Amino acid sequence: MKYLVFSDIHGSFYYAKIMESIIKKEKPNKIILLGDLYYHGPRNPLPVEYNPKEVANLLNQYQDKIIAIKGNCDAEVDQMISLFKIKNHLKLTINNKKVMFTHGHKYNIDNVPSDVDVLVYGHFHTCFIKKTDDKIFINAGSITYPKDNTPHSYLIIDKNILTIKDIEGLAIDQIIL
Repeated sequence: MKYLVFSDIHGSFYYAKIMESIIKKEKPNKIILLGDLYYHGPRNPLPVEYNPKEVANLLNQYQDKIIAIKGNCDAEVDQMISLFKIKNHLKLTINNKKVMFTHGHKYNIDNVPSDVDVLVYGHFHTCFIKKTDDKIFINAGSITYPKDNTPHSYLIIDKNILTIKDIEGLAIDQIIL
């Protein structure tokens, strides 16, 4: 199974179109969206080509592949324009590891659920892979608003290999489960 993971689109139709080109190139079985789909948030400037309705229209084309997670900028009204459900989190088993996907505003490297081996999130807009003695933390970064000199990024999970890539498709970091 191949998963393509994006976070923090924040209503940018410009970066949603880049996402679509990445989807076509990577050909995932499933697309996991880690939240903050449409609204830019009060602390961020308007993103390039801010158009939440067009972002929704683009994402809705992939409704059968999308698993969406609710972010702190997502609201009930977002569910009304989305043809896919928006969940609080997602748990999968990959290579016998318990992997939890969440937005990151509740669960993250500083607040870890006890029943997971790998925590994948966004929210902070900084891509990284960090490993402790018993846990792996992966932040997919942000497709629209990267912070702390990190690139616009996404995550690929292909079988047991997890790779963070920039929007040009170049690998930034990788870990094998």
